[in-house]
Amino acid sequence: MAKKILITGASGFVGSHLVNYLLEKTDDELFGTYFFDKNLEKSRVTFLKADLRNEDEAFALIERVKPDAIYHLAAFASAAKSFKSPNETVVNNISSQINILEAVRKSNLSKCRILIISSADIYGYVSQENLPIDEETPLNPANPYAVSKLTQDFLGKQYFLSYGFQIIRARPFNHIGPGQSPNFVVASFAQKIVEIEKGKRDPVLPIGNVEAKRDFTDVRDVVRAYALLVEKGIAGEVYNVGTGVSYKVSDILDKLLSLTKTKIKVEVDKSFIRPSDVPELVCDPTKLKKLTGWEPKIPLEKTLKDTLDYWRNIT
Repeated sequence: MAKKILITGASGFVGSHLVNYLLEKTDDELFGTYFFDKNLEKSRVTFLKADLRNEDEAFALIERVKPDAIYHLAAFASAAKSFKSPNETVVNNISSQINILEAVRKSNLSKCRILIISSADIYGYVSQENLPIDEETPLNPANPYAVSKLTQDFLGKQYFLSYGFQIIRARPFNHIGPGQSPNFVVASFAQKIVEIEKGKRDPVLPIGNVEAKRDFTDVRDVVRAYALLVEKGIAGEVYNVGTGVSYKVSDILDKLLSLTKTKIKVEVDKSFIRPSDVPELVCDPTKLKKLTGWEPKIPLEKTLKDTLDYWRNIT
């Protein structure tokens, strides 16, 4: 029997990939929220404009859809930008989630499966002996975005404990792929490389701290993990999502540069360096894998090529 699935932030980077995955893999009735006007026509998807920071709009949305499952993706997602707009980041991410959860509670939808998207950023500064990071690793957030995600994470746990909600929490590590905003490092590199290829920018690529190591997962693998967690995740539990392998940002940049024939000079730009930056984040995905059988399938080289090709097609 087809279910009603609500995806908040369905027009975003991860949301759009999740919509495509669910369209291909399920017969469910899909509903997606968006905030900024876009051309969002897709068969079997009902797109609804909603400002989830508004309590009344969130309640009207839940009453309209009466979902069997919710993927709560809508959020301000940039750690770098959160230093410039800490209040906006924290208030947006927390209030939007509270309004969704309260709407579910008031609508008596206690059986609704809800996936809360936290972030590996909440682990923050992790000592070398605590790597790779499992779900028991101490939390040590190092930016306003991470604080907002930690609050979202714990709110999910609180509503499970207080009301018995069917809430599963995911802590994804860095995810990349075609369609990502250039506010994020890999997409930013790819966009600038393509602009240089097309003569729209001088052949100089500005960089910040490229010594940080991150666990990069293709977004198409990430949304597959999310779907498995909604299906099989244990309510009240939290699951890391990542490959288990970390790369220096400089290694990612070298791989991207190897995929272009254009000669490009790299220069450090101090304005790109954050007030604080975690040296390494690498995932221990054992808990997710044991429960669901999930494994990352898309090689890093394909992800990077697809990301470059995305910018080549739209730039």
